[in-house]
Amino acid sequence: MMHQNSTTANRGEMKELNKDSLGHAIYGRVSQDLIRGKLQPNQKLTIRGLADSLGTSSTPVRDAVQRLLQDNALEQRSMRDLRVPVLTTAAYLEITAIRTELEGLAAAGAAAVAQDKDVAMLKRIVLRNEEASAAGKWPLAIEMNQKFHFALAEIAGMPILLGVLSRLWLRTGPLISGYYAKTHNDMVEQHHQIIAACETHDSAAARAAMQADIEKPRNGITRYIQTLEQK
Repeated sequence: MMHQNSTTANRGEMKELNKDSLGHAIYGRVSQDLIRGKLQPNQKLTIRGLADSLGTSSTPVRDAVQRLLQDNALEQRSMRDLRVPVLTTAAYLEITAIRTELEGLAAAGAAAVAQDKDVAMLKRIVLRNEEASAAGKWPLAIEMNQKFHFALAEIAGMPILLGVLSRLWLRTGPLISGYYAKTHNDMVEQHHQIIAACETHDSAAARAAMQADIEKPRNGITRYIQTLEQK
């Protein structure tokens, strides 16, 4: 379920939306929570609970949930059992292979065109990640990890690629979040290398560092999936 400390703000925002845009906004909000790992693998949800947290009625929430079911971002096990799915190992490995290629492309593109302001932004994101990790604030650290990955596609000026990545992170965000929250492993080692490559406009180095960043936790996440499947 969404965090309670954001409920009041959510309600105020939702009340300002007209009926036509409400379902789209709810879809976007729940998608963001999936991408950033605020919703965990195998977590059970309810239409009523989501509606209450957003301060809206069940109808637009139900419409948004239907879209997320079509995206395979949520799973309907029964009429009363709506959950964040647990990816199979095969699905995770396939998505990882796709991300390796596409996010490598984004990193290479970012390195080719990055300006000083872009590099400064990436450094701020990594610093916030490190500070959050040191303080044990793993939800914030994980959010900064996702923000860094998406920022590269934005710097590269690749909005279509960013849209594709968003769909992939809808599926993997909860899994990546759960893994790092459990293991507390370093998330930014290769991020520093990518930033250095952006400073020198070394696209090949940026691509290689991003691919290493995605591939590094692969075995650990595979083992994490196995623990989830046993529950």
